[in-house]
Amino acid sequence: MTARIGVVTFPGTLDDRDALRAARIAGAEPVSLWHRDKDLKQVDAVVLAGGFSYGDYLRAGAIARFSPVMEQVIEQAKGGMPVLGICNGFQVLTETHLLPGAMLRNNHLHFVCKDQRLGVENARTAWTADFSAGQEIRIPLKNIDGRYVADAHTLDELEAEGRVAFRYLGGNPNGSLRDIAGITNAAGNVVGLMPHPEHAVEPLIGTGGTDGLGFFTSILKKLVSAS
Repeated sequence: MTARIGVVTFPGTLDDRDALRAARIAGAEPVSLWHRDKDLKQVDAVVLAGGFSYGDYLRAGAIARFSPVMEQVIEQAKGGMPVLGICNGFQVLTETHLLPGAMLRNNHLHFVCKDQRLGVENARTAWTADFSAGQEIRIPLKNIDGRYVADAHTLDELEAEGRVAFRYLGGNPNGSLRDIAGITNAAGNVVGLMPHPEHAVEPLIGTGGTDGLGFFTSILKKLVSAS
């Protein structure tokens, strides 16, 4: 049976087609999910793609959190379904409290768009198992509300529990505390990161490399082994 990976589209989402293509390249069956859907069409995992959902009004991800589709995403994620939030999707995950902390405007107040070096810190999650702890990867980064913040207790807890999934290397592009680029929940099924792995899955697009493909092959292997 082919694993089905759903990708949610909100008004203002930009990178849903790229995420669907990445899932297909990895060998999964990509499934489009609309923000008004009240069921998840029997998908095995969900990707919240990047963009500017609802124009980032109020706060990035704040309105998308209340879309009908998110009721099922939240419920299923709490039950163990794998969920990946990329950029705006990461912002949505913090708004739902599936992941702790918040995303603020970049400390330099400018939009950043560049190839970004990342250090893999946690290779035990559903979305990172094809990487190795300590591995360096390079994938595109593009955001203006990418500064990850949390209180000191939360940051210490993330560090102590090994829940920092990725850290920026070669300079902090947005002022994220402790150079955090991505985190995971305690169970390892929910992962959020600001850079865009879906733009680094084919040699002809993005960075010209395929470092981002590991996110999608990781979840595919996880789902196949669990079936």
